[in-house]
Amino acid sequence: MLLEILKAKLHRIRVTEACLDYEGSLTLDPDDMEAVGIVPYEKILVADVENGKRFETYAIAGRRGSHVCCLNGAAAHKGKVGDRLIVMAFAQMTPEEASDWSPRVKYFRGS
Repeated sequence: MLLEILKAKLHRIRVTEACLDYEGSLTLDPDDMEAVGIVPYEKILVADVENGKRFETYAIAGRRGSHVCCLNGAAAHKGKVGDRLIVMAFAQMTPEEASDWSPRVKYFRGS
């Protein structure tokens, strides 16, 4: 049996942009992605703290050092610039692997 366990979380990252005319996804600064182990094109679950909406998409890398968090395509309808998001990625693990697992989390203070 495999369990779906939280692997990585960006906690309360602020939306900096929304681009409706894009194929879809969430653009993130590679520094933030690497801090928690999210890789480009990885499936993510996103929760908007301001409006309670949740959606699945995939992460793409933006410009390093830009602090970008851009809602692209249909996701641009799920929030707005300034909203705080919780971005989560999951991994499948055996119960033995999960027993001592701790996810990598980056907190965005003052957000």
